[in-house]
Amino acid sequence: MKSPLRTEMVRLGELHSWISTCSFSPQGLLGAVQRAWNSYCAKYIHVKQGGPAGISMLLAGYCLLSYGWNYQHFKRHRWRKYH
Repeated sequence: MKSPLRTEMVRLGELHSWISTCSFSPQGLLGAVQRAWNSYCAKYIHVKQGGPAGISMLLAGYCLLSYGWNYQHFKRHRWRKYH
């Protein structure tokens, strides 16, 4: 059963009640990820006259995510001295 707040913009005062209606089970989280991916594809990928925006945003997100995962390695490598 979908909540009517999910289709509208959620105001700051309604945030607590909106979060309380969310399902944080693995199935609920998987459904949320699937809805977000379908929404992304419908908006940026599956369009009649698409451009490079959708793929470039996906690539930029991957680059930022991989940099965040490897930040500790990059930080240690940066402080080494080669002389």
